[in-house]
This record gives sequence, C-alpha cells and structure tokens, in this order.
Amino acid sequence: MSDKDSKKKQEKEQAQETVAQSEENGQEQVQTETEEQETATENTTEAELAEMKDKYIRLMAEFENFRRRTAKERIDLSKTANQDLMGELLPVLDDMERARHSMEATKDVDAMLQGLELVFHKLKQVTQTKGLKAMDIKAGADFDADMHEAVTQIPAPSEDLKGKIVDVIEKGYTLNDKVIRFAKVIIGA
Repeated sequence: MSDKDSKKKQEKEQAQETVAQSEENGQEQVQTETEEQETATENTTEAELAEMKDKYIRLMAEFENFRRRTAKERIDLSKTANQDLMGELLPVLDDMERARHSMEATKDVDAMLQGLELVFHKLKQVTQTKGLKAMDIKAGADFDADMHEAVTQIPAPSEDLKGKIVDVIEKGYTLNDKVIRFAKVIIGA
C-alpha cells in the first residue's frame, strides 16, 4: 500500500471515529434531554396533583359549610313559620279570654252565642289563610285509606253502605293538600 492509500484509510477511520463519537454524544444528549423531560414531566405532574388535592380540600370545606348553613336556615325557617302562625292566632286568643270574662258577668245566652260564633269565625278564617282545610266527608261516601281512619266497623244498615262510610266521628284536615289528620269514620260491614 502506498502512503496515499494509508492516509486515505486513516482519514476514513478518523471520520468514522468522529461520526461514532458524535453519535455517542448525540445519544448522550438525547438521553440527557429525555431524562430532563421526564424530570420536568414528574415535577409538572406533582404540581398538578398538589393543585388538585388543594382544590378537593377546599371543595369539601365549602360543601361542609354549605351543609351547616342550610341546616341552620331550615331550623330558623321553621321557628319563623311557627312565630308567624302564633302571631295571627293571638287576636283569637284575646277574643276567647274576653268571651270567658263576659260569660262570667252576663247571663244573656244569645249574646254569648253570638260572641262565641264571632271568635269561631275568626279562628276558622286564620286557619284557612294558612292553608288548613276541613275534609268534606259525608255518610255513604267510599272509604279511602289515604284520607280516612276506620275506627270501627258495624253491620251496614243497608246493602249499599257495605264497605262505605256510615258515620264520621271526627273531621279530618289537610294543610296545603297534605293530610295532617285523618278523618275518623265508622264503616259498614
């Protein structure tokens, strides 16, 4: 081999070594960059996780405060509702006291009945404005377990009253279309 050939061979080997070194350096750089990206991704993920945990804790605290506040408001509302009803019943109570005092002083039965009738009308009006309604039940109506309470069962006076209401012992009442006291009835057997 000649000098030229050996120089070319040497240059070729050096070029190959340079390429191999640059490839190794490139792989190291790629590896370093990959590690840096993984570290950055882990840091980002940890930050996102911490942020989500913080949001979760705050949301739970906010919900707990909401639950306590609504429970307190519900209690306050029921107290206020009772206060409103009692405020409207006070004039009726005053009228009842006046009627009792006038009964002691007077012997006029007609005047006492008129006074009692006025007080009764006033009480009925207050309860109706609050949504209280008496159930209208007549003898001979069908028995409805959702509205009536059967106190007893008697032999039906006639065939058409079997399984129907024979007599009403106590009126039933609804408050805003919800039964608050079932009508006590006697049904025919």
